[in-house]
Amino acid sequence: MLDIQHLKKYYATQKAVDDVSLRVRKGSIFGLLGPNGAGKSSLLRMVTGITMPDEGKILFDGEDFVLDKHSRHIGYMPEERGLYKKMKIGEQALYLAQLKGLSKTEALENIRYWFNKLDMHSWWNKKVEDLSKGMSQKLQFVTTVVHHPKLLILDEPFSGLDPVNSEVIKDEIHELANKGTTIIFSTHRMEQVEEICEEIALIHQGKVVLGGAVSEIKQRFKENLYQLQVDGEIQYAAAQYLQREGNQYTYKFQSEDESRGLLQYCLDQRLPIRSFHEILPTLNQIFIRQVEGEAARIFDTK
Repeated sequence: MLDIQHLKKYYATQKAVDDVSLRVRKGSIFGLLGPNGAGKSSLLRMVTGITMPDEGKILFDGEDFVLDKHSRHIGYMPEERGLYKKMKIGEQALYLAQLKGLSKTEALENIRYWFNKLDMHSWWNKKVEDLSKGMSQKLQFVTTVVHHPKLLILDEPFSGLDPVNSEVIKDEIHELANKGTTIIFSTHRMEQVEEICEEIALIHQGKVVLGGAVSEIKQRFKENLYQLQVDGEIQYAAAQYLQREGNQYTYKFQSEDESRGLLQYCLDQRLPIRSFHEILPTLNQIFIRQVEGEAARIFDTK
């Protein structure tokens, strides 16, 4: 759906986006990760046509990106919300839907569908300034998806939402993806991405420092750490013992095959095994390792 090729964006002497290339598959949920100021929003503004790249190319559904042609197929929810505070909610949703090319009849039908689905049907005549941050967030989400975009870009979509409404929006994101919508989810909250995204790109100082499928990345950075919960004492010397908490033991092995020796030991000792699993690194841990490695390489070249 989206093919970004060697994109660059400069502000004065700062490289906000520095030679970024990404491919986002149709119908996938793609995570764009990185700390605040990493260049995520600058990249998304170019994808949506708000700003133009200084160098590079964007392909939308196999075609060179043309603002007038392709922008109506994009739904973009920026981190800085863009709602008119004095305007009534229903009128505002209708206005924004028509800006995306829907007729008034289509817009009303789609808005009513989403308002009913997200329990917003009683909000029509309220003003945005009377809404809480979480309620405003739900309205912003509706105005972003109301025209059935092919590409949905969500920048920090859970900011201000309580846990219940966060789950509601997560469910809607998955349902839209299952129906074929391609979704880019931008955030600095990496634990959220692990729950939602299939593929990711980690961005630091305008560069992609790591990318690929979440499951593959975790396998690539694993350290052969395993956790065993067993009834009884263990005296197993064939692996590096790290720690014990009650009946829960953590071991580090040289290879995956060596972990089977621990299980065989427990069976030979007739120790009841409650659980045994590999400990995979979190995306946050992987990102920190990558950023530290990148910083070290930069330092070595100076």
